Amino acid sequence: MVTTVSIAQVGALVGDPTRVAMLQALMDGRALTASELAHVAGITPQTASGHLSQLTAASLVSVARQGRHRYHRLATPQVAQLLESMMLVAANAAGPRPRVGPRDARLRLARTCYDHLAGWLGVSLADALATQGWVEMAEEAALVTPEGLRRFATLGIYADATATGRAKPICRPCLDWSERRPHLAGRLGAALCTHGLRQGWVRKQPDTRALDVTPEGWRALRDLFAIERPSVQ
Repeated sequence: MVTTVSIAQVGALVGDPTRVAMLQALMDGRALTASELAHVAGITPQTASGHLSQLTAASLVSVARQGRHRYHRLATPQVAQLLESMMLVAANAAGPRPRVGPRDARLRLARTCYDHLAGWLGVSLADALATQGWVEMAEEAALVTPEGLRRFATLGIYADATATGRAKPICRPCLDWSERRPHLAGRLGAALCTHGLRQGWVRKQPDTRALDVTPEGWRALRDLFAIERPSVQ
């Protein structure tokens, strides 16, 4: 049962700068050790283990053992959504700025938000899919249309194996931190990200959520979704 106390406990956990740094490092979906997260946060591995124990107990982080190592990752996509929303609120609280979101142009252009695409690329893809009638988007919900189900299937993207000919809520809008407009999350958002990585349209960069869009990726975005490469990145 959700209570004011349980909400406050989560708020206290994500209100610590050290823990926020570690949670942000996990937002690209990777699983990292306590030592790796300690390096990110600038603390000792022992201190990191203490923080991670609290995050695990609150179901914000999950742990998997492999040999002698313990790997930590965000427990659910909802945790990533919470962090992305908090970044947006923090940007608004800081007052108006010429540019919101990350300073790194690569992160603004294309990045992962846990298991789906974010940044300019994620928002542009959501806009294109809505314009072409593949999805229908509202403020709090999104649906894949029957036409969208057929079109995605031709690309080999099956976000829901049980989908029928009617529209199904297999995706949802996720307000983008840097663009301040929605990109697509949910099963479809994850399937699109996975498809782009497998097809070589985007590549993960080491030690960051940023994605490189390949020349083949720009061609596919133009030919399939009418998305043109921005003149300024």
